[in-house]
This record gives sequence, structure tokens and C-alpha cells, in this order.
Amino acid sequence: MRRGESARVTVPSVPGVLSPEQSLATGRAIARMQEPSGAVPWFPGGHIDPWDHIESAMALTAIGLREEADAAFEWSRRTQRADGSWPIQFRGDIVENHDTDSNFTAYIAVGVWHHHLVTGDRGFVEHMWPTVRAALDLVVDMQLPGGQISWARGDGGMFDEALLTGCSSIHQSLWCGLRIADLIGEAQPEWEVALIRLGHALRRHPEAFTPKPEYSMDWYYPILGGAVRGTDAHERIRERWSDFVVDGLGIRCVDHRPWVTGAETCELVLALDALGHAGRARELFAAMQHLRDPDGSYWTGLVYADGKRWPVEVSSWTSAAVILAADALSRTTGGNAIFRDAAAPADQVGADRCTERCPVLVR
Repeated sequence: MRRGESARVTVPSVPGVLSPEQSLATGRAIARMQEPSGAVPWFPGGHIDPWDHIESAMALTAIGLREEADAAFEWSRRTQRADGSWPIQFRGDIVENHDTDSNFTAYIAVGVWHHHLVTGDRGFVEHMWPTVRAALDLVVDMQLPGGQISWARGDGGMFDEALLTGCSSIHQSLWCGLRIADLIGEAQPEWEVALIRLGHALRRHPEAFTPKPEYSMDWYYPILGGAVRGTDAHERIRERWSDFVVDGLGIRCVDHRPWVTGAETCELVLALDALGHAGRARELFAAMQHLRDPDGSYWTGLVYADGKRWPVEVSSWTSAAVILAADALSRTTGGNAIFRDAAAPADQVGADRCTERCPVLVR
């Protein structure tokens, strides 16, 4: 198979919104941004961060561009540091920020499990297992006494600060890591305990996280990452729908700015799909298509007050979010439910009440 060819005839698509041909063009737009090393930058010539790179790798997997996807994962395996982490930011082969971001480090588990769900390639999982294990071991070591996970560490040590969005994503990463561990046959009880403690903090102790209520990601990510579902999740969506959703355009990234963004809109689509709100999810997916470029790529956002695209860039991770949302809505690949299935087990949530021994309360 030549580079750039699709390994499958069937690709994620949404009738009346995104055709298979359009979806494949979006996957190829991501592939055109990929560097010879396998890294996928934010945009051609832009920087690389380990989380968005994996998101792009997942989209390449879902669209059937297997060679490009595997090259992206191999870049992650090759650039992982001895402690299991990645630098926060690269530009080409140059490290621009040497610090460690826990969420950026954890997301490799989501990418590897998604790859397995789509391809069924156990050999790939076995090849990537040492990378996943080292990454999640490091992330668990960054867990704070209350169950939340420090967002970063640098030369001065670990930061005593946790972010709701990042920790919600880590919740999904730990869930995926445990699925991989089960497949490999190497139990990881420390990860399971860390997942339970983190989920409790996310559901019951928002005060444990640095407040960023103006950002839409803090609104929907606890749902997207699987920590919050059911009645609480539906209420969470209702409470701030009017703050973030702009009819016919998508959702705001920040509640007080006239700026809608494609990736955040598609992530909300995934969260709504996980809650069974198929109609709303499809409407939002259709609404953000104004960001599509004729070449199949997607612009990051639109300042709708003046009709200008901003920033003036087509971003790989926005295109990736489109493909993953299309897959979830269409139930096309074996990985279509990776966000839908990330919910915390009901038996854990059912016993999720605080007591006087709750680690958050006794800090």
C-alpha cells in the first residue's frame, strides 16, 4: 500500500453533513501536515505537543491511513523520555519546553487502545505496551493526596495544582490503560486505585481543581472523559448550554468571547453522543462545518462578531476532532465508542459518597 492510501473502503461519514469522500479528504489533510519524523504539528511549520499529536494519530487510524498512523505512534515511542514523559512542546526535532504535562503524557493510552479497537492488531499493542506502562506509571506518581493529578512538573518539582479538563482526560486515559493491561495480561492495581480516587475528586470535589469556568472544556470534559454521566451529566449540560452554544455556528471556547471553535464543538458532540443526545450532537456537528476548507482541512475558529477566522490557521487537531466525531455519530469503526464507553463503572460511582475520611476533606 502506498503512503496516503486508505486501508478501508468504509470511512466515518455523516449523511447530509460529511460524505465519505469529504471525510477521507480531511484525513489526507492531516497526513499532508505530518513531518518525515512521523510527528503531526498543529499546522504546517507549527509546534508539536504530545496530546494533539496523538489525537491526529487516532484520526489517521480511524480514516484508514494506517502507515501514517503507525508512524505517528512510532514518533511517540521514540521520543518518550526515560521517566515515561514527553516534553510539553517540540518544533521539529527541537524541544521548546522541557516540562512534563500529566495529561499530555497520559493520552498515549487512549491512542493505543483506540488503535487496537479499530485494527485488532495485538502486535501493535504489545509493541507500544512499555511506552503506555511507563507513561501511566509516571502520571499515577503525580497524583495528589485528594485524588486529583498535578497538571505539570518542571525543574522545580511537581506543581501543587490540578486542572479539571486535564484530569478529566486523564480519567479516560487510565480507563484505556486498564483495558490494555487486561489485554496484555499484566494487572495494574495502582492504576485502578488511581482511577477510582481521581473519579471521586472529579465528581464530588470541584474545589480541588483550579477554577476555569469561563472555558467550555471545563464544562463538558468531565462527561467526555467518563467521570460524570447519568443525571448529573444531563444537568451539567443544561446548566451552561446557553453560555457556550451559538446556534448555527458551534460553541464558544470562552463564554464571554464571540469566538466559536471547531475542536471544542466536536468534543461536545462526542460528549452529547455519550449521553444519548444524538439529535443535538448531529446538529452541532453540522453547525461547525462552516470551518471546513475546500482542501478538506478545518480552520481552528471563527470570530463571529466580525466574520473573521481566527487564528488564521488550519489545525491538525481540529480536523482530527471532526473525524472522531463523525466516527462516533456514524458507528463506523471499532473505535467509535472509545469516548462513549469511558464511563466510570456504576459500582464505583454508586459508592461514591464522601465520609469524614475523604482525602479531599481532611487535607
